[in-house]
Amino acid sequence: MTLVRFDHISKQFTLHHDRPRSFQELFLNFADRERRPRREKYWALRDVSFEVESGEVFGIVGANGVGKSTALKLMSRIIEPTSGTLEIHGKVGALLELGAGFHPDLTGRENIYLNASILGFSRTRTGEIYDDIVGFSEMERFIDVPVKHYSSGMYMRLGFSIAVHLEPDILLVDEVLAVGDQAFQSRCLDRINEMKRQGVTIVLVTHAMDMVRNMCTRALWLDEGQVQAIGSVDYVLEQYTDHVHAEDQKALDQVGEGARGGDSSRWGTREAEFVKVDLLDAGGLRKRTFTTGDTFVARMHYRAHERIEHPLFGIALHRADGFHVCGPNTGTADYQIEAIEGEGYVDFVVPSLPLLKGTYLFSAALYNHDGTHAFDHHHMTYTFRVIPGKQVREQQGSFYFPSHWRLVDGRD
Repeated sequence: MTLVRFDHISKQFTLHHDRPRSFQELFLNFADRERRPRREKYWALRDVSFEVESGEVFGIVGANGVGKSTALKLMSRIIEPTSGTLEIHGKVGALLELGAGFHPDLTGRENIYLNASILGFSRTRTGEIYDDIVGFSEMERFIDVPVKHYSSGMYMRLGFSIAVHLEPDILLVDEVLAVGDQAFQSRCLDRINEMKRQGVTIVLVTHAMDMVRNMCTRALWLDEGQVQAIGSVDYVLEQYTDHVHAEDQKALDQVGEGARGGDSSRWGTREAEFVKVDLLDAGGLRKRTFTTGDTFVARMHYRAHERIEHPLFGIALHRADGFHVCGPNTGTADYQIEAIEGEGYVDFVVPSLPLLKGTYLFSAALYNHDGTHAFDHHHMTYTFRVIPGKQVREQQGSFYFPSHWRLVDGRD
């Protein structure tokens, strides 16, 4: 049975750019009204169609500001669509924004009864589940305090507990699960999994891809208010992460490469210098995003203004937090270079990149034969990212160690 149906739904908002906060601002805005638009039409969703079946856990993914939360608010009937047909069948429990549905001047106890009455619960029935709501939230001490005095974590606890105990047919969960301590987050996830087993339909918006992968039966990717992919979780997440990585690659390329003269990250006397450093894949294509296990090549183009005998080339890798990963050079590798003169390049090749997910900084160095004199040193100048790949499933930590497991149980 279909519980949620979006049929060519669009939602438009009006953005007010000059809402005055004082009489002076009102006067200045009036004087400047011809030069700038006072209102802007913004489409949060455009022609969105999908269905959520009874008992599904349906994930919605996408970047910030692409319409995910707008979709949930439409499902909860907080807002109405500008166009299209929206069908919702069943009682909806919504955990959207912190404090949504709470009256700030009422106590936690009063807000429990208020929310329950809105959903059609009698006072008697609410009284029967009241202790369960308060007990799960662990808010006994503060339940008679006006919620306007609650912290964000307290809002989260009480709001979630109310949403999951009022017997919804459809549970809407936004990113607010990121609020609160780890222990309570774990209890929330346990409760959601329990509701999943009970057949409650759940619509989940989150940036946590592992949560979508582990909990959801289908998923939807929204971008700029439009459906980009819908279907199996693996298919949608693959499409979405490929897009994210491509955008990240563009952003890294726009940052630019190379150190500039006078920059504190570059030093040396420049009798020989680096003119360019490229990070390449196995096919020789420039990349700024790699996956664990990829071939990684750092190609250091140099120009020697005079003959340099027995030069020493080196590199260093640092994590973005400054942790020094490694610092090999041609000397420790026993790779002897007789001399350099004019232009050329040196490749540092890693056949299988052992780094796990993260942002890393690459340094290139050119020294004399014993490493005591710097000709050119680009310190932590080149940024690249490592993302999880399909061949290596390990994601925890910083390094991948090829290994295997072996059991010896001691029996004959």
